[in-house]
Amino acid sequence: MFPIFWILLVLPLVSAQTYHWGPCPTPSVQPNFSLQQYLGTWYEIAKLPAFFEKGKCIQADYTLRGDGTIRVLNSQFYKGKVRTVEGTAVVQDPKNPAKLGVSFSYFTPYSPYWVLSTDFVSGAVVYSCTDVLRIFHVDYAWILGRSRFLPAEKVEFARQLLAKENIDTFKMSVTDQTGCD
Repeated sequence: MFPIFWILLVLPLVSAQTYHWGPCPTPSVQPNFSLQQYLGTWYEIAKLPAFFEKGKCIQADYTLRGDGTIRVLNSQFYKGKVRTVEGTAVVQDPKNPAKLGVSFSYFTPYSPYWVLSTDFVSGAVVYSCTDVLRIFHVDYAWILGRSRFLPAEKVEFARQLLAKENIDTFKMSVTDQTGCD
């Protein structure tokens, strides 16, 4: 009875998300990932639905802190205001630096933030997945750019990469990056 209660409690939270039965997939991540090159500003080009991202002009700024953690500052324009949230990212395994963990609260564990692909200068593909009792999982995926717009062929490359890694992009939507400055 207890697991069913938790599933019923969590289902409304994931109703606007992309979820699938079974555990999370384990896609390949960027080989030779360089955190130093990844730092800086990334703009959201497209994403799978995320309850915490409903606005436009979505971007993330990554800066290295003195203690070795990464400051994550996400911003979006929503309901007439710029809204920001600050979090912390960490490299959880120095042998696999493209698999980061991100948290936006002291009370929540780090969530996966896996850089599947990046050229560091124009685009990146990021994936996150949360297992719910290994019964189903909630997917998040982002196509990011160093500028507010990416050429169509880079976006298509990113979508194909996600599909090749068995990540369903059917619900992926383009982020509105117009009128942001």
